[in-house]
Amino acid sequence: MRQAMFTKILEADLKLFTNQSSSALSNTVVYEVQNGSIMLVNSILSLTRNGLTLLALTGYLLYLNWKLTLIVTVMFPSVAWVMRVLTKRLHKITKASQSATDSLAYVVEENVLAHRDIRLYAAQNSQAERFSHLSDSLRHLAMKSTVAGAAMTPMTQMLAAIALSAVISVALVQSASSGTSVGGFVAFVSAMLMIIAPIRQLSEVSSPITRGLVALERGLDLIESTASETEGSFSKQRACGDIEFSQVTVSYSPESAPALKDLSLSIKSGETVALVGASGSGKTTLVNLLCRFVDNSAGHVLLDGQNIKDWSLQSLRAQLAFVSQHVVMLNDSVAANVALGMPIDAEKIKHCLKAANLTRFVDELPQGINTVVGHNATQLSGGQRQRLAIARALYKDAPILILDEATSALDTESERTVQDALEQLIKNRTTLVIAHRLSTVHHADRIVVMDTGRIIETGSHTELIQRNGQYARLYKIGLHDGTLESATI
Repeated sequence: MRQAMFTKILEADLKLFTNQSSSALSNTVVYEVQNGSIMLVNSILSLTRNGLTLLALTGYLLYLNWKLTLIVTVMFPSVAWVMRVLTKRLHKITKASQSATDSLAYVVEENVLAHRDIRLYAAQNSQAERFSHLSDSLRHLAMKSTVAGAAMTPMTQMLAAIALSAVISVALVQSASSGTSVGGFVAFVSAMLMIIAPIRQLSEVSSPITRGLVALERGLDLIESTASETEGSFSKQRACGDIEFSQVTVSYSPESAPALKDLSLSIKSGETVALVGASGSGKTTLVNLLCRFVDNSAGHVLLDGQNIKDWSLQSLRAQLAFVSQHVVMLNDSVAANVALGMPIDAEKIKHCLKAANLTRFVDELPQGINTVVGHNATQLSGGQRQRLAIARALYKDAPILILDEATSALDTESERTVQDALEQLIKNRTTLVIAHRLSTVHHADRIVVMDTGRIIETGSHTELIQRNGQYARLYKIGLHDGTLESATI
């Protein structure tokens, strides 16, 4: 079941990761299934053992005195009603405990990820209070759960005691009227006393079964109710790189304004197109659309004349290499991170590392390219991690390259070196550059200026300067401030 859940995460629609935190998903896959399965297995063993004992003793009681046994069986519906009421409450509390556990785990996750900011802004006390509040809520729910689970045993024993009292009273009357033997009476009472233990243990099984089912329900819901990414069947070994956006609209929610609206753009094979504009103008949405990380709600996107929704996802994404300003590395070797998802070729990896200006850095590592980089390569500098991402794109050698401010974390000297590597990388490839700095767009074949999900200007650097529009205004601001190399647009 755990493997099925992880497989679902790998192929799930990306909305899953918007709606659920990574800590909640981790908790479901790693802990919920483990705890739920252990509870259910132990409960089934107890249920089988005590159930068979109960049946055997009930049969023996019927054999000894069926009239008295009818009094005992009257207790069973009462026990079932008590278990039903308490189980329903326990199910509700366990669900609430799951949500409280997720919230608590998310606070821990946030504080781990933002540990520098929390210390810098002295937010430890506020975060401790936040954690304490959620921890107290979880503790109260745990107490309620314990009370609901513990109430079953005394209530069951109370009902059993009432039934035993009634049986003894009736048995005394029978012995006076029909001459029931002392031996028969003792045998019946002894068997009835023995039946109390399995009844009590069966009532105690209700709590772990409920908790186990609630835990597994969550995993089953992830497997059964989470939609997978949709895809077509078209595939191609290597795309030419002709891209066309035709009247594309993308809306993340009905309440918010569209991220892209009626946008049309054609990109020829081998062309380098820079996308510039303010934050929220739709640049990232445009490239995410091409990768099918989001889907268009209107219009269509074509790659080599074929709608990208008709492509198989594996074939479509094989045509794309992505270098983002937010670099993510796996806790694996340098070689595994560069060759991500592809067979490892040591010589090719070293060539890509050299092109990304990382040869000296890798040579200084204790095990070279086989050195494990650690959790998200946090011991590396931002520039080193970004150059590793560039080496990864070089290794993939895809026909379409997407650069999301790929040199933003580099110093001036490293940026020039990596820019040389990027110039080699973009040859004979269709390249989309999301640019926040003017220094990265000069050599683009075409610059597309975006604003609020629309294209407001397009042309080469020289053409846009001569047009004296939005791009020219921002360029002049960079010249005036003397910060052309870092002017943000």
